[in-house]
Amino acid sequence: MITWRRLGEPDFPQLGEWLAHPHVARWWNHETSPEAVARDFGPAARGEDPSEDLLAFLDGRPLGLVQRCRLADFPEYETELAAEVDVPAGAMSIDYLIGDPRLVGRGHGVHLIRAIVTATWTDHPEATAIIVPVHTANRPSWRALEKAGLHRVAEASLEPDNPIDDRSHYVYRIDRPGDPAPGR
Repeated sequence: MITWRRLGEPDFPQLGEWLAHPHVARWWNHETSPEAVARDFGPAARGEDPSEDLLAFLDGRPLGLVQRCRLADFPEYETELAAEVDVPAGAMSIDYLIGDPRLVGRGHGVHLIRAIVTATWTDHPEATAIIVPVHTANRPSWRALEKAGLHRVAEASLEPDNPIDDRSHYVYRIDRPGDPAPGR
């Protein structure tokens, strides 16, 4: 069973360790020093940033991280994305990682994505869609999105998380159940 809670400052050492693992570092490209983790994840942990950083658990044991946000809370990002795909009012986005390398490739990412999508419809009644850009080279991530029920709606040119990558992204989307699904 997958559960989560808001990431807190006591979780930062675990998160820093996960961010340093090669399977995460390749796509997240994040500094892993305690100072960098506190700088970048502290505002959300303290409720000073509108995004949600959620520590995910599998049967009570740490599994990974999910970030969830309303695109409207990050206007520059929303504008970049809206230049490439339809972004309806109320759209949200997620990002995710499986931290422990021993848990990668076992379907946990699919279950984590399904769980956060389902919870988003309850936690955020104003959410109309979840839109997730993924670099085209990150096949495990976009395959997990597909297996979790999201649909590829576009290929887009977006700023990559890692400067070694080009701008080539796939964009995935899932609409609130019962809502029309434009762009499919």
